[in-house]
Amino acid sequence: MMVNRHTALKIRKTHRYLGLFLGIQFLLWTISGLYFSWTDIDEIHGDHYKNLEYQSKAFNDLISPSKLQISEGIKNIELRDINNTPYYWINNKQLYNAVNGDKKDTITKEEALYIAKNYMKSNLEVTSIERIIEAGKHHEYREKLLPAYVISYKTDAMVKAYVSIKDGKFQTVRHQSWRWFDFLWMTHTMDYEGRDDFNTTVLRAFSLLGLITVLSGFLLWFTSSPTVRKLVRRNNK
Repeated sequence: MMVNRHTALKIRKTHRYLGLFLGIQFLLWTISGLYFSWTDIDEIHGDHYKNLEYQSKAFNDLISPSKLQISEGIKNIELRDINNTPYYWINNKQLYNAVNGDKKDTITKEEALYIAKNYMKSNLEVTSIERIIEAGKHHEYREKLLPAYVISYKTDAMVKAYVSIKDGKFQTVRHQSWRWFDFLWMTHTMDYEGRDDFNTTVLRAFSLLGLITVLSGFLLWFTSSPTVRKLVRRNNK
């Protein structure tokens, strides 16, 4: 039995307003999906600005890590080249000079530039370097070790490299294409805090409403289709 006209109008109205309410988000999902499928993820990571052929320097006559007298022992260790001087980064906490064992709490701007020069392409011109001590939830350097030096380069893409001050590590590259990707990724996941949470209440709600919109569209077609009406009338005879 077909639904009455009043019910059919309610279904149509519900479908229309759901479509209007969800339309902007559906458009953002489509635009961001197209952008992701047409972009090279290596380019987004900034590989075309990096010196991918860089090889870490080898050092000789290093002090034994066991002589550093670290009370909690050594759980992990990395060797860092900071301005042609080897340093141990131990337990993700402290830098030690790998020749004389001295502690190093921070790196200088000159040392940060040296590190960035190793990892970035040589034709990039540095325009400025500054120190940052905090990065909010929407900052392009969020969730990485602070404080850090941000090194800006003379490019149309507003390229920036980040080197953490405490451990002297080259952290990441940011540029305009990455920033567009980050913004669209936020609209795609609907995680307006950290970008990568697919379990947000907002996303769940819009996904559920999207399903309801699609189902109401099918129901609307069923209740208004002349073909379906003819079949129902034929079966009722």
